[in-house]
Amino acid sequence: MIYSLKTYTATNGNYDALVKRFSEKTLPIFKRIGIHVLYCWESQDTPNTFYYLTQYENESENESRWNAFAKDEEWIQVKKLSEQQAGGPLLASQSSLTFKSLPFSRTTQNLS
Repeated sequence: MIYSLKTYTATNGNYDALVKRFSEKTLPIFKRIGIHVLYCWESQDTPNTFYYLTQYENESENESRWNAFAKDEEWIQVKKLSEQQAGGPLLASQSSLTFKSLPFSRTTQNLS
């Protein structure tokens, strides 16, 4: 099992719009494509930034799901419309860290 921690930082003044788009539009698309989001967070230490954790069986699945998302027609339209409404991009930057569980780590069934 592998996990990816994604970090999204909004453009100035667009944090709420980015979070709304993610929760209302992006997450349902992720679900349809098979991108499994375990948790979403925001930090008091990093304004305009939120984080989410995804889970995959292997790196091949991770790559294929993200390739499908990038080409998804619904996502392309959602992104275009939200950026038109905001007067520009909602996302200033993004990053990703990929993790592989160590043998002594808690299983996903025990995460809470």
